[in-house]
This record gives sequence, C-alpha cells and structure tokens, in this order.
Amino acid sequence: MWHKMSQDALQESMLSDRFAAFTSQNVRIKYNTGNIREVKSYRISELFSAYRDILWDDGRHKYNVSSFIGEIDEILLGERFSTFDQSTLDNLIGTLRQRGNSNATINRKMAALSKLLRKAHKMGDIHSLPEFRRQKERAGRIRFLEKDEEARLFAAIRSRSEDAYRLSIFLVDTGCRLGEALGLIWNDLQPTRVSFWITKSGRSRTIPLTMRAREVVAFSGEGRRPKGPFAMLNQPQFRQIWNEAKQEVGLGADDQVVPHILRHTCASRLVQGGIDIRRVQMWLGHQTLQMTMRYAHLATNDLDSCVVVLETRPTECAAGAGLSSQDSVATKQRKPRAKKNSAGIGDKKRA
Repeated sequence: MWHKMSQDALQESMLSDRFAAFTSQNVRIKYNTGNIREVKSYRISELFSAYRDILWDDGRHKYNVSSFIGEIDEILLGERFSTFDQSTLDNLIGTLRQRGNSNATINRKMAALSKLLRKAHKMGDIHSLPEFRRQKERAGRIRFLEKDEEARLFAAIRSRSEDAYRLSIFLVDTGCRLGEALGLIWNDLQPTRVSFWITKSGRSRTIPLTMRAREVVAFSGEGRRPKGPFAMLNQPQFRQIWNEAKQEVGLGADDQVVPHILRHTCASRLVQGGIDIRRVQMWLGHQTLQMTMRYAHLATNDLDSCVVVLETRPTECAAGAGLSSQDSVATKQRKPRAKKNSAGIGDKKRA
C-alpha cells in the first residue's frame, strides 16, 4: 500500500516538473501598454493656452473670452483638474453671482468655459463634463439715440475725426457691428450694397445702403487708398474719440451710450418704421429670431386698431355688426299685437 502511494506521488511530482518546464519554456505572457495613458491634470488657463487659437479667431471676442477664462481660473484658485464635476461648476456660478454678475454675463462666461472644456474632453485632457444650463435672462431696457442726440454726438465726433464721423454714419445706417465695419475691404462694397463676411454668427449677409452710407464709403481718390473704407481706424482709437465726444455733449454719465448703441438705434428705427421682425433679423444678421424680438415691442403701429375697438361704444358695436341705429330702434318698437277685449273690438276676424 505504501509502495503504491509513493509511486503515485512520484509520478505526480514528475508530471508537475514537466508541466512547469513546459510552461516556462513555451508560454510567453504579453502586456499591451499602447492604450494606457497617464492621467494628467490641468489648470483652466493651461487648457486655454493650448486651444484658444483653435477655438477663437483673433479679435475683440477672443479678448473678452481671455478675460472670462482668466477670472474663472482665479476663482478656482488655479486648481488642476482631470475631471470637472457638477459641484465645481455650481460653486463657480454661485461665486460669479455673488460678485454681481447678471445672468446674461454668467451665460457668456459659461459659454466660453463650456466650449473650452468640450474641446479638452474631446482631446482626452478632461475625462468628465458637467451639465451646463443656461441661466434665465431678463429682457432689459434697450437704449437708442434720438435724432437730436445723434446730431449732437456726430457733430462732436466729426470735429475730432472725419474718418470716425464717416464710420458712425455707416454704423447707424447699416446696423452692423463695429468689428464688421472695420473689417470691410473694397471688394465687399458694391455701388448700392455691402456684404459682411466676418460676422459674429459666422454667417455672411448682404444689405442695401442708404444714400448717406454710400457717400461715407466712397473713396475720395486723394492719396494712397487704404485696404478698406475704415481701415485707417481701429477699435481703441474709435472708442476714445467716441468717449470724448459723448462727454462733450453731456452723455458722459450714460453708460449705455457706447458704439453698440448705433446698432440698437438702427434696429429700433426699422421696427418703428413698420418693417416686419423677420426682415429686421435678416438685416442685423441675428442667428435666432429671439434675439430680434427684443425690438418687437417698438412696433406699436400694429396695435393702433386695438384702441379703436376699445373706444367704440356698445351701440356703435351693434352698428358695426350691420345694424343701423334706426334698425335697432325699430327692433325695440316692434312688439307682438295685443289681444283686444272680449267684445272683439279691433279683432277683424271676429268682426
């Protein structure tokens, strides 16, 4: 019995040694490390430096975005992220609101952050994203220039710079953005129309020119022709002239009197003049009709007929329904014949 067990144990030992030798000599374990990446963390400012030139074109909008991202990085205390969770976003929005930012301002800053984080997520730098919800914005009062304000302001601008005056006329008569006007080249202009190719929405548009807009873009022929009708100016130069002029005419305390007010003024005049809101949208180049609807309340001419209805008296309403006043009186006087007395007086049939 013992001999048999020893023999079995010996055979098991031999098989185990052979298996070990076989596996060690013929089996090779391979590890694929090609898809393994180190998890890194980044500051918001570092992500912006990496992707700003890809996501935003040069210009004022890119400058504003740079300011937004810088403020966000400062609020986050330069913290590094490999994931950006919902609580971080909520705390960020709460801090901006405590600093006095309106919902409209918060939406603009969050739009910039969302665009940056989505790009970083696509490139594998950020591994999770929060849900960005648009804050509800209140419709604020829109300031536009009255005719006398325009005349005084433009005269003060002209006394400082003829080119800035020409640009002001063009802005108020076309409703274009300042950057769109400064970016024009001569090929964008036709005798009676102008085409805007470099726009905020990325969509080009062509609109007709007023008589005075045609005059201010006409090249005088003196000296070397610049690249475009307003290429001799830039935004800081124009804004400085604008601010000096508005101070001179007594509008210095009004923080809404900025160059963009000329776009509001153009839109307001179109709506008040009876132009339907869809055409105003096309003229301004708004991406959505909702943006143009801010001016819809100025179209008061469409409501004039409501006053006529409210001031109409009930008898006049009946007349409007096809009944004259005489007809209504006759209707009231028309009564069924009364039955005569038992003697039959007046009753022809019984008589």
